[in-house]
Amino acid sequence: MSAYVNNNGILIPVEAYSIKAGNRAHIYGDGLFESIRVINGFPINLENHLVRLKEGMKVLRMVIPQSFTLAFFEEEIKMLLDQNGIERGGRVRLSIDRRPGGFFLPHNNDVDYFIEAYSLPNNKFLLNEIGFKIDQYEDIKKQINLLSAFKTKNGLIYIMAKLRAREMGLDDLLIQNDRMGIIEGGSANLFVVSNGVLYTPGLDSGCLGGTMRMQIINLALANNIKVYECNISPQNLLVADEVFLTNATEGIIWVASYRTKQYFNYLSNQLIDYLNELWKAKD
Repeated sequence: MSAYVNNNGILIPVEAYSIKAGNRAHIYGDGLFESIRVINGFPINLENHLVRLKEGMKVLRMVIPQSFTLAFFEEEIKMLLDQNGIERGGRVRLSIDRRPGGFFLPHNNDVDYFIEAYSLPNNKFLLNEIGFKIDQYEDIKKQINLLSAFKTKNGLIYIMAKLRAREMGLDDLLIQNDRMGIIEGGSANLFVVSNGVLYTPGLDSGCLGGTMRMQIINLALANNIKVYECNISPQNLLVADEVFLTNATEGIIWVASYRTKQYFNYLSNQLIDYLNELWKAKD
């Protein structure tokens, strides 16, 4: 079956040209996106993704069409999932771009939407069997500003961190803010476990306001696991019992080591079970 994308409500084969000349996300990074997990052929946690997306659109001075409701995007995504034959596990990328026109100053603030959907081999969240090996990314610091919490189309710091991790023979590098706090991984939020308590950088640190981050915090609290949002330093990593990363499509990613420090994955396993129970994910 040929794969399709949804370009403003029109299904187009992936091989076709699907963005217009002058696309502002392509030229200037003038756009936002959300990565959404699919389980049982349905996009999960879509409401929270749309809340963050609309908050980002407001920050970028984009016009939010009245049609951009939960029901609208559920229908648009489901249409694409059905067309691509995705009945179980998958991932969706929902993009919002300011419409072409203008140079740095746009002609207007209207938007286009673009949806991609791809199947995944698993219909549930699975903890990685081999834990990640990580270190710190030293080359670029992430600034704390009003864009920090959103997934904008400017992802160069994450790309550079991933490239450097590969050069070092590691799975990921942790990004620091401009105040030297450790805030996130190359494509995921950061959690540290000490004595059964969860610690994670607060949104005021400049980390991404991840939808999975929020889910894990809520699941932990619902199961009487204490959670604190605070500054994370290298010393915190060196005395931690566990470290894990989270994102919307992979759920929880167990970290096995930071430099010479080794970690367990007891709470990571527990939380991923809670996550699968929440979404009734099945093999």
